[in-house]
Amino acid sequence: MTLTLEDALARDAADPLAPFRQRFHLPKGSDGQPLIYLTGNSLGLQPVETRAEVLSVLDDWAALGVEGHFKARDRWVDYHRPIADRMAPFVGARPHEVTVMNSLTVNLHLLMAAFYRPTAERFKIVIEEHAFPSDRYAVRSHLAWRGLDPDVALIISDTTPEAVATHLVAGDVALVLLGGVNYASGQWLDMERITRMAHDAGAVMGWDLAHAAGNVPLELHAWNVDFAAWCSYKYLNAGPGGPSGVFVHERNAAQTGLTGWWGHDLDDRFTMPDAFRAARGADRFQLSNPGILGLAGLKASLTAFEEAGMAVLRAKSTELTAFLEALVTERLPDDIRILTPRDPDRRGAQLSLRVNGGRGRRVFEHLAANGVVCDWREPDIIRAAPVPLYNSFRDAYVFVERLTAAINSLL
Repeated sequence: MTLTLEDALARDAADPLAPFRQRFHLPKGSDGQPLIYLTGNSLGLQPVETRAEVLSVLDDWAALGVEGHFKARDRWVDYHRPIADRMAPFVGARPHEVTVMNSLTVNLHLLMAAFYRPTAERFKIVIEEHAFPSDRYAVRSHLAWRGLDPDVALIISDTTPEAVATHLVAGDVALVLLGGVNYASGQWLDMERITRMAHDAGAVMGWDLAHAAGNVPLELHAWNVDFAAWCSYKYLNAGPGGPSGVFVHERNAAQTGLTGWWGHDLDDRFTMPDAFRAARGADRFQLSNPGILGLAGLKASLTAFEEAGMAVLRAKSTELTAFLEALVTERLPDDIRILTPRDPDRRGAQLSLRVNGGRGRRVFEHLAANGVVCDWREPDIIRAAPVPLYNSFRDAYVFVERLTAAINSLL
């Protein structure tokens, strides 16, 4: 059966999340029409509510100055705390297991400083093949910092549980640190099973959830994950450089690493004691007071997630990505290879596409010149992310129409 524009419009008419599209600013082309924006896996769109939230912080700063720490409408001294509490359900955590601070790679460094404790017998770190470069750089630097040779102590694994298991047999792995959803392929790893395998082998399990938080359902507490970190500017729509979330399982309550005064218990933080007394839960990993303006963007973005609900978001994401997949397969079977797993349970809101014949970059540039915003990743991957909060089935249809036109233009 050939999918048509009418099919896309009928699905949009039946979509319970369709009204949420109006709550985001959609970039427009030179013709004044919204662009086909399929790169929410790189930078999510701005919620309409964000401006008012940021202006509220600016108004309090203007009116109160430093007194805003305790007298602002939402006082700055613990401004992050309600945000972390609201975010916790979306990663399957208890509120005290989550905090919001810094940026993603900074938090990965802090968490590795706390959880990566190599010994002479157990010192290796496992990361996935095609991990995001920042993760590779961070892990290699920790190994070198500990006086270890990264070429010996770093293990690059395929992303299947079976492949990870082969690296755990020798008993020399101290830490497994993987991306929950691989940025290049869009594969959603079997996080529960891999976490259990790492623990059974005596290793610590950490997750980079940059492409998973706000994208796929997570149960970090139930899965017994040791630690995780994620950014908020992709699927969570907090704005460019938005603050990072951190999860530390409550069973690791005694685990500490590098410390700073904002991780001191708030009850006596401002008495400036000499001895550090850790705040409860993940808040103990905070170092300095956070950027309130950045947090305001995240605060605004969570409202839509709460109103939509993760179950409904996931249901639309599964259907929308499958619709996009069906269109690509139907229209371009000889021109496009889909790198993302075909199993909906092993992917989020992303398809990674490889154009046959080495034409990928030219196809991507043609798309960009014709009102499509997607994502290019070297050496030859076009990433298209149909985000359920603001992308429509019509977006998916028009994208494939223009992708087809781009490929045909290069014949």
